[in-house]
Amino acid sequence: MIPDSFIQELLARIDVVDVVERHVPLKKAGANYSACCPFHSEKTPSFTVSPSKQFYHCFGCGAHGSAIGFLMEYSGLGFVDAVEELAASVGLKVPQQAAAQRHDAHKIAPLTDYMARAAKYYREQLKASPRAIDYLRKRGLSGEIAARYGLGYAPDGWQNLESIFPGYGKAQEPAECGLVIDNEQGRRYDRFRDRIMFPILDQRGNVIGFGGRVLDKGEPKYLNSPETPLFEKGRELYGLPQARKAIREANAAIVVEGYMDVVGLAQLGVENVVASLGTATTGMHLQKLFKLTDRIVFCFDRDAAGDKAAWRAMEIGLEHLADNKSIEILQMPGNQDPDEFIREHGKDAFLAQARSATRLSEFMVKQLERQTKPYTAEGRAQLIHAAKPLLQRVSAPVLRVQLTKAIADLAQLSQSEVEAACELKPLSLRRSAPPRATQRPAARSIEHQLLENILHHPLRATRLPLDLVAGNTPEEAALRAIADAIDHGELLVSSGPGAAQMGMLIEYFRGSEHEATLTQYVSALASGGIDEQAGASAGEAMEIEFNDALERLRQAHLTREIAMLTHKERNGGLSVEERRLFADLLAQKNAAAAKPRQRG
Repeated sequence: MIPDSFIQELLARIDVVDVVERHVPLKKAGANYSACCPFHSEKTPSFTVSPSKQFYHCFGCGAHGSAIGFLMEYSGLGFVDAVEELAASVGLKVPQQAAAQRHDAHKIAPLTDYMARAAKYYREQLKASPRAIDYLRKRGLSGEIAARYGLGYAPDGWQNLESIFPGYGKAQEPAECGLVIDNEQGRRYDRFRDRIMFPILDQRGNVIGFGGRVLDKGEPKYLNSPETPLFEKGRELYGLPQARKAIREANAAIVVEGYMDVVGLAQLGVENVVASLGTATTGMHLQKLFKLTDRIVFCFDRDAAGDKAAWRAMEIGLEHLADNKSIEILQMPGNQDPDEFIREHGKDAFLAQARSATRLSEFMVKQLERQTKPYTAEGRAQLIHAAKPLLQRVSAPVLRVQLTKAIADLAQLSQSEVEAACELKPLSLRRSAPPRATQRPAARSIEHQLLENILHHPLRATRLPLDLVAGNTPEEAALRAIADAIDHGELLVSSGPGAAQMGMLIEYFRGSEHEATLTQYVSALASGGIDEQAGASAGEAMEIEFNDALERLRQAHLTREIAMLTHKERNGGLSVEERRLFADLLAQKNAAAAKPRQRG
């Protein structure tokens, strides 16, 4: 774990405005900055960055967070990677235990260096090979697109990499990277020979693997890097770093089967394209893409392999769909792959095909009908048998109901009969908010008011009478957690309202049981436009509001205690000590009632 104290120091050293502006052009808008949101398509700016709160918020899609959260969402980095990148930008070194948690960085760094040197070598060899250049030109690729994707060429021959790797025959790194192979006789040779090379990048732009395609006929057509400490096929998508911006702008990601499909489509202007890496679609692939878009279109060849890949994508997709997300299946007409189709018919024709892709739900029902032929009693029984494991996978409540109804119609059964046969648990159809929606809690209780106030000025949490916020509501639990963290010196906050207070709170409680509550309130405050930088009067008003809420909290406690003693007196009487307490409580309540309350 990265120490919380380091995260707080980092957030105190960086400015969220500077971090966001490296990726998104910002314009001054009063005390804040605004821009068109980088996380969804819009024409009117609804994305706001607050220097005082050290927090960003989009009023359109609800995206929000600190500088760390922005880098994670925009660049697709994990938490540790985002922290390391921000720390490097301000000259801070992340404590070693953080690097150890992710992986042994000192072991990974040399491998990354070897991959970078290999990628450079392959690029240089492409420039020197008329045959390889001619092949790419015949496939319609320009020098610009080859440079954008870093294409290269691995020349024919067994030990070409020996020229760039000292100790080629004995060094472990080339083998660990998957660049060379050691045979049973102990002879070492290059894995990739006479192939066009497609470097696979991670989200930081490091080369972590390669895909190599034969120039002429030969098997395998594509040869991929093996699993290595750098490269895990089930987690990576080819072309994602280059496609990230286009995916966001189009609010759609097109997933194809081959590297050449990606660069061929990009060459003709379809840039929101990625490819799986010689493996079936995984949940990690979908999670990565759904962070960028609400719509994923899988584009497969119309052959046996394409049909199998489409079915697998459907199975995995059912588990990761939400009612506000879409997965579609596009099977190319004829025997053409996407690259061949777009070169013959053009960009507009390909995009028309993508727009008419089959929705995942429709694809599932059609495939089940084709497989089981539910036109007899036996066929309808087979339909229910085949549909059962698929319906049980569906995670989106409304979609599952719709699919169940469609299967019921085909099977000539009622929806409830299908649900019983498939052992589906009843689902609540209550409308749920999108994951990043901004909602202020409906009832603004005293605890709600206190939490909002403390989010602006966390040090006020130390003035809370914790015995009066001892309930089980999420707000009370969050209030106690903030006060406890400050009191024990784990959460370092300033005496003023600014200086990364909100961003710091969110990062301190990331992954905790209080994260959802705090995120909800911070987002609601951003929507409300409350900004303590508006002037001293606003700060004074919030102080008055805080004191007023404390007083109302005390009065509510007094009222509950008096009600409890009153009930006890009526049902059995009070002891001498309880009568003294009762009288004291009544005196306190009368004194409070006679005292004029402050108004902001």
